[in-house]
Amino acid sequence: MFQLCIITVLFIKKSFVIIKPPLTDLFIRVAKSGFYRGFSKDVTISAKILVGALILWAIAFPDNASLVLGKLNTFILAGFNYWYVYAMAFFLILSICLALIPKVGSLRLGCLQDRPEFSNFSWFSMMFGAGIGIGMLTFATAEPMYHFAENPSTIMGLTEGNTEENVREAYIWSFTHWGFAAWTAYAIVGLSLGFYSYRRSLPLTIRSSLTPLFGKKLSGPLGHAIDIVAVIATVLGISQTLGFGVEQFISGLSKIGFGDWLYTMDAEGNQTSSKAGILVALVVIMGGSTLSALSGVGKGIKWLSNINMVLSMFVLCFFLLFGSTFFGLSSFFLGIADYVASIPENIFRVWTKDGTETGDALANWQGAWTIFYYAWWIAFAPFVGVFLARISKGRTVREYIFGAMLGPAAMCFVWFALVGGTAIDLELSGVANGAIANAGQAEQLFAMLSVILNEGLAFAMSVVIVILLLTYLITSADSAVLIINTINAAGDEGPKARPHILFWGFALALVVGGLIIAGGLDAIRTAMVIGALPFSLVMVMMGVSLVVAIFGDLRRKKHGLQTVYTDETTP
Repeated sequence: MFQLCIITVLFIKKSFVIIKPPLTDLFIRVAKSGFYRGFSKDVTISAKILVGALILWAIAFPDNASLVLGKLNTFILAGFNYWYVYAMAFFLILSICLALIPKVGSLRLGCLQDRPEFSNFSWFSMMFGAGIGIGMLTFATAEPMYHFAENPSTIMGLTEGNTEENVREAYIWSFTHWGFAAWTAYAIVGLSLGFYSYRRSLPLTIRSSLTPLFGKKLSGPLGHAIDIVAVIATVLGISQTLGFGVEQFISGLSKIGFGDWLYTMDAEGNQTSSKAGILVALVVIMGGSTLSALSGVGKGIKWLSNINMVLSMFVLCFFLLFGSTFFGLSSFFLGIADYVASIPENIFRVWTKDGTETGDALANWQGAWTIFYYAWWIAFAPFVGVFLARISKGRTVREYIFGAMLGPAAMCFVWFALVGGTAIDLELSGVANGAIANAGQAEQLFAMLSVILNEGLAFAMSVVIVILLLTYLITSADSAVLIINTINAAGDEGPKARPHILFWGFALALVVGGLIIAGGLDAIRTAMVIGALPFSLVMVMMGVSLVVAIFGDLRRKKHGLQTVYTDETTP
């Protein structure tokens, strides 16, 4: 009898430990007064010092910065290729499982009575615009064209570049890079933050998503380090996006007649953006984004995102009506089918250098394309994730995951099929005669408009593209500034923090301009790949932590215990 009592006591104790209440109070010290009032000095000042050091290094010692960054980039691409590929596979599998498990998918980000703040149209518009809208204007033409010329199949001799048989392969890889992988990375970060912020009243900041693993230790240096890594990754991720956008914005300004001063020629006749052109573009973009950021999410960012979506639909309708319609629609449906069929194999595929010409070429191609993109999405994830969480309160887990993963990915597929498909068809048919294929990455969309339209209409459409590009750039930049300040303010959206908004707007402009001067877009790409590595570890831990938290809540619910802790539910 005594032994039975002991066993019963131990069982009750064990059960209590298993279903103990979750952590709902994570203290993050913030300044009570002064310039940093409402902000964590440990995170904010450290992040500013690190970003400032990067700016100073890139501008004052561009050759040294380019050399060192290049060596680090080579090391990471060669040594962590497996890590990046398997990490993205983990995010994709985890997202699908969480959405499809009935009890998990029905959980709401908030209380049972909470409903979404934004309409589906505004939600989708903000999500897509902040996520990767800029990339559509650059890569919807460029990426299918690149893979149409070269991809793993051409390297292995299975297909021939620039031929009709290579079109489907081009879309497999275009959709692989811009499809579910990118958006599941964003979805996992946003879901983690939304889960802890709206179900447990924890701060809307990266460290909160790791509370099941580290608990109150996140109040100290460990938590500060995680948020600092997130801020640096955000700065570098958005800098990569803005870098591509700045180059195309300058190209667009040149096309609509703003003058030859936007470009310079080197001794070998290569054309590059001039420093004056970069300066003007950054002043316009960051000036507009700072003003929008000062107005907040519900005003400037919401309205700009809606404008983005309307203009995007106009451009897509234009290509649907006046582009290669049948070719584009065929590419869309066949591309999706081929892409989905390729996921089980490509999601885990890693090519490594083996000393053979083909093996080395495949490894180099994957590093330059797939690994680069995965690093870009990871670096972009803290920014997009916090933003998605901010605009997704009240949605269920299933609604959130499918909305954040399938909707934007489908939009990317449409852009690549209609816009990129028109470019490929014009080259295949000989109508373009190399005008698109031989243009630079930032100029290919404008070159295509010149092929299919007369001079006057091409000018008018170029103006529309420039306006759309500008609104996308402003939306992404102002969202990034607000998210950086949210992380620095321990997840508090309350502080207006006008001086800090101005600082980060100016800092982003200097990072983009400084790295372009140090080594063009390659320098930004290299810095971003390096900055993404530490945050990729944080993201994997976020995924593990989310599983622990969700199934912990399911156990508590089964025992009739409280699972949602907010101002409305906490006694």
